[in-house]
Amino acid sequence: MEGPLVSAIIPVYNGERHLSDALDSILSQDYKPIEIIVVDDGSTDSSADIARTYSEVQYIYQPNQGPSTARNTGVIATQGELIAFLDADDVWLPNKLSAQVSYLMSHPEIGFVVAKRRMHIENGIEKPPWYRKHLFEEESVCFFPSAMVVRRSVFEKAGYWNPCFRFGETGEWLTRVNDAGISYAILPETLLVMRIHDRNLTYHLDEVRSGILSALKASVDRKRKKILWKVIIF
Repeated sequence: MEGPLVSAIIPVYNGERHLSDALDSILSQDYKPIEIIVVDDGSTDSSADIARTYSEVQYIYQPNQGPSTARNTGVIATQGELIAFLDADDVWLPNKLSAQVSYLMSHPEIGFVVAKRRMHIENGIEKPPWYRKHLFEEESVCFFPSAMVVRRSVFEKAGYWNPCFRFGETGEWLTRVNDAGISYAILPETLLVMRIHDRNLTYHLDEVRSGILSALKASVDRKRKKILWKVIIF
C-alpha cells in the first residue's frame, strides 16, 4: 500500500523489558513508509542501548519530563503527515497502520482514528484498581495514544500534549480536540495489544482521575469564554 509518511513515536522511560517488542511490532507493519522515533525520557536502564541497536530508529534523549513532553518532542522531530504513537510496553498488530491510514486517506474530514485493543496481564501481576472482567475477556475500543493515528494538522489546530499532565494527559488532550471541533473515527478492528505490568502509569488511579477532572473543568471554562465573547460581540 502506497501512502503518506507515517511517523511512529515511542516515548520510553526505563522500558528495557518491553521496548524491543514495541519496535519489532512497528517494523513488522505491512504499511510503508514509516519513520520511527524513540524519545528517551531520562531512562537509567538499557533502553538507550536497545533503541540504538535498530538502524531504522532515530533516538532522542531528554531529561525526565513525563510522557506529554516526550510525545511533544517526538512530534516536533517528525516529518510525517500522519503521527502514530506507541507506548514502549504496547504492541501493534501487523495491519494497524494499513487499516488506519487507509481510512484516513478515504476520509479527509477525519482528524484522527482509533481502534480496538486486546488487554494482556503479565504473569504474576496484580490486577489494576480499574480492573473490570469484561475489559480483559472482550476486545474494546481504545482512546489511548497507542491506538491512534493522528493528522499533523490536529496538533496545529488543537495544540500539543499538555506537559503539566503526567497522568490523565490523553483525556486532557482529547477535550481540547473535541472543543476544536475535530472529528474522529473508531475502526472495528482490533489493532493493539496493551500490556498490563507492574510499572503501568494506569495504576495511579487517583492521579488519573484528578487529571481528567482538571481537563473537564478547563473545557467548561473554554466554552464559557466563547459564549461570553459572542455576547460581547453581538
